[in-house]
Order: sequence, then structure tokens, then C-alpha cells
Amino acid sequence: MSEVSIGRKKEKCENCTKQCNKKQSDEGINSLQEKGVATGEVKESTSVHQVLLSACLACDGCVSENEGQRISQQNLDEINHVLALNKKCDTSKHKILVVSVCPQSLPFFAIKFQLDVPAAAKKLCGFLKSVGMSGHHICLENMLTCFNVQKTHYFSNTVHYCRSSMPRWIRYAERVLGSLVTPHICTARSPQQIMGSLVKDFFARQQKLTPDQIFHVVVAPCFDKKLEAVREEFYNSILETRAVDCVLTSGEILHLMEQSKVTVEEVDSAPLDHVFGETSDPGMTRHEGRGSEGFLEHIFKHAAKELFGIDVQEIVYKTLRNRDFQEVALERDGETLLQFAAVYGFRNIQTLVHRMRKGKVPYQLVEVLSCPGGCLSGRGQAEGEGGRPDRTLVQQMEDHYSSLPVRLPESNPEVQRLYQDWLDCHDSPHAQQCLHTQYKNHTQPPSHMLNSDMQW
Repeated sequence: MSEVSIGRKKEKCENCTKQCNKKQSDEGINSLQEKGVATGEVKESTSVHQVLLSACLACDGCVSENEGQRISQQNLDEINHVLALNKKCDTSKHKILVVSVCPQSLPFFAIKFQLDVPAAAKKLCGFLKSVGMSGHHICLENMLTCFNVQKTHYFSNTVHYCRSSMPRWIRYAERVLGSLVTPHICTARSPQQIMGSLVKDFFARQQKLTPDQIFHVVVAPCFDKKLEAVREEFYNSILETRAVDCVLTSGEILHLMEQSKVTVEEVDSAPLDHVFGETSDPGMTRHEGRGSEGFLEHIFKHAAKELFGIDVQEIVYKTLRNRDFQEVALERDGETLLQFAAVYGFRNIQTLVHRMRKGKVPYQLVEVLSCPGGCLSGRGQAEGEGGRPDRTLVQQMEDHYSSLPVRLPESNPEVQRLYQDWLDCHDSPHAQQCLHTQYKNHTQPPSHMLNSDMQW
């Protein structure tokens, strides 16, 4: 089986570093290589990528054996297994495949296909249906990003508030930082997991299916999303099914195309489906902001209007340490009314954590992402030689993404329709269950765990 094994990175939390050092001294580097943590090589074989734990985290120290096994099962073999069973078993036991595509994955395919984003999306849909998903549903996660953004813009202007759905950062916060951070993380689920709720709940009821009769696949730009999919709170123990059954990266899908030996010209274009039936969707759109999830810009504008009656037309970022540590501020008559920050990559996250421990964080909201450069730079699609991001590719993806027209979440009628038809209302118990999650502390107080000399 083909393996993507990433070498041990310098960007590790202090907990991972301690465990890695212990393994090196106790077991030797060969033991690490057997676990797929230290090789940094891609081995060719008969199957598509098996993602190893190091592609999700800097080290496997925070991932349990059961989690590791479930992560490794998220590959094309699992999808082929489901399709094969559908051909053999009685139709009453068939699983319906639903494929959700993250909007940040589409610029990658646009560049690889040498098309614009809408045309690339149709080619991708046509290819997935040509390899056995014909008759199943392939949809875009973009509307759920709007849904997720709208669920996060209610906050007090005096509360420190972290907005992130990155599994690596969440795991770091739960296992290492504990109560310093977890009470301040927004509980709104990620677009991936809201899509999982929509597919396994609303769509399932529409189709008169039970959640376990649907196999839900997500195409994402980042390996980390495989870790998110196996979190226990997204597992239905009664029906033995998950909100998202399998996550494949953009690179894994491209590898499948290469293995299939089909050219883009040979693939028939097919429109994306909508899991909520007929729609008035005007076409391919994006949210405001950089090529990630758009929370900072949307919430900043909403807070400025709701709290201070100020309409912000354009947000100007101030670069601090580097391009991945920036802040925005709202000022009036020399007074700072709002101050937000975008913090990407673990080196910058470490700086943020140090400031939090010293009580020197002036921000009401911080958008945190573990991938330097944001979602478009996810390692599942933007990794170049030596494990570093392909800067040229990332810039091209940013250009393609920014070419899409902006659509504000509050102007999307499908969001309001789902609140009415699916969730009853914004603050109903059903909305709380389907749109929110919770974070737990799995560690000692963080003050006992920090090594101030740690180099990331």
C-alpha cells in the first residue's frame, strides 16, 4: 500500500516533543520508522495513499491506537469496498454515497485541470461519478461554511474568543493548554461536521434513509480533517455510524485520476448536486476574507455594525511577526473599539499562547489555523519538495479562489430555509445538537507543561 510518511517536523507542541525525545532514547530511530513517523518518503505500491499519523500531527503521541487505526482506514480502498458491497448485496442493504467537496479544494483542481473554478468543479464531479459514484450525490460544502460563519457572530466585545476548526490546534488545546484555552473556543462545528449533520440527519430523512445507510465522503485540502472525522462526539454509537465516514485529500483524488489514466478532456462535466433538493443557488461563490473559512472578516464587520453602528466596507490587515500573524482593528476618535487577529501555523500559535499566559492578549477574537498560509496551503494539496508548501501553487490557488464572487451568509436563502425546515429555529435544541460541539481538558494545568526554551 502506498504510504505518505512525513518526517518529524520542528513545529511540534511541547507535549509531542517530549514524547518524541523519549521514543528516540528508549526505542531508537528504527522504531519510529516502523510507526511511519520518520521516513519522509513516498513508497509506490498498488493502492492509493494511506495517510500516517504524522500527516495529521507532528507526532503520534496525542493519537490513540484506536484513532490511528480509524485514520488509516480513511482511504480509497474503503470507498471501493462500499461500492463493491453495493454490487453484491441486496438493494435494501445498499449504502448511498454522498461526496462533499470543500471549497478550498476546488482551486487546486482548477490549476491541475487548467480551467476556472466552476468548470473544474463540474469536471471533478464528472470524474467521481465515472469511477463508480454514478447515481450518488456530489455536493459543495460552501453553503455550510456560510452556515458555520453565521453561527459564530454572537459574542461580547469584552470576551477573548478563539475561532478554529483545525483538528491539530483543537487537539493541542485539549491535550496541552487545557483550561487556558478550551473555555474560549467557539463551539460552532466546522463546515465539515455541519455538513455531516446535514447529510446524516436532514438529507437522510428526506431520502427516507437511516444515517447508517449513507456513506459520507469529504474531499478536503488537509490531512488533519481525517483526525477530526474520528472524534468521538461525531460518532453515533446506536447506529454505529459517523457524521463523516471518510476524508480524502485533494492530492489523493488527483492520484486516483492518474491511476485511472484518464485525461481531463476525456471526463464529461457534471453539475454538482444539492443535498437539500432544488435550490436557487446563483452559482459558485465564496465568502469574504482570505482563502480559509472567512470567520474573522465576517464577524468583524458584523460586530462593528451591531455593537457600534459602523459599516465596515474594507478590512485592512496589519502584519505583525509575518504574513501569518496579522491583526485588524476598528478605531473611532482615537479609541480602539475592536481588535481581532489571524494566527496561522504553530510557530505563531506558540507566540499567541505565551501572550495568553502573560495576560497580554488584547483581542476579542482570534482566528487560529494550524496550517501556515491557511486552508489553501493544506498539506493534502499544497505540499512541495521537502515537505514545504509549493509557494507558486499556493499563489495560483489564492488567485483562483479570489476570482469567485462573494456571497454574504445572511443573503443566502438556503441557510434560512435550513433553519426553518431542518432545525426549527436558530436557538432550538436541535440546532444546538447539530451545529455545536464541546471541547474537553485532557491534561494537567498548562502552567506545569510549558518549556519556555522550546523551539518550534
